Amino acid sequence: MRHIMVMNAKGGCGKSTLATNIAAYFANEGLAVALADFDPQRSGLDWIDRRPENRPSIAGVAGYADGLRKMPRTADLLVIDAPARTHDKELNDLVKHAETIVVPVLPSTIDMQATDRFITELKGVSKIEKKGAKIGVVANRVRENTLIFEELDEHLTTARVPYITALREAQNYVRAYTRGLGIHELPEYLAWPDWEQWDPLVKWLKSVRSQP
Repeated sequence: MRHIMVMNAKGGCGKSTLATNIAAYFANEGLAVALADFDPQRSGLDWIDRRPENRPSIAGVAGYADGLRKMPRTADLLVIDAPARTHDKELNDLVKHAETIVVPVLPSTIDMQATDRFITELKGVSKIEKKGAKIGVVANRVRENTLIFEELDEHLTTARVPYITALREAQNYVRAYTRGLGIHELPEYLAWPDWEQWDPLVKWLKSVRSQP
């Protein structure tokens, strides 16, 4: 079973948005997908509850309550939505369950600094030091042609982890979430700009570069 974790100790950076959209994409690719929500706010599980019956099903796991004990063993892919403020032992315990880690970062000085510290801590986790998991960063909720995005783009380009893509701030993500859908399940005429921005992330997740 493949394990993809979306995490950042900084809250409000869009972890649940990425996790739900990754889950929806691979469910539409024909995989049996489970989404483990470790955040007590239940954003991922609430999204699953809204999911239409005519869309590929995604199993929900209340990770914040039960860990992964109730995870369906038939799943091909487990997407883990990690909680904010994860450090030290909790961070080490969570990373044990991941082969691929996606770190979203917002275009703000506070978020960039916080993410730098988090990635430094993440790199010190034993499993990552031993190359048992791969890390990629995603610029999230960006507004192109702004100075702060240019700063973030340059910052991530020179970072010592793979910078996968930048995802724009768009109402399409709100539209998709409230309907229990992923961005790739919205009509092409509406969401094609977002599909283009997701393409590098999808290709990276499918490649050997994202796996140990």
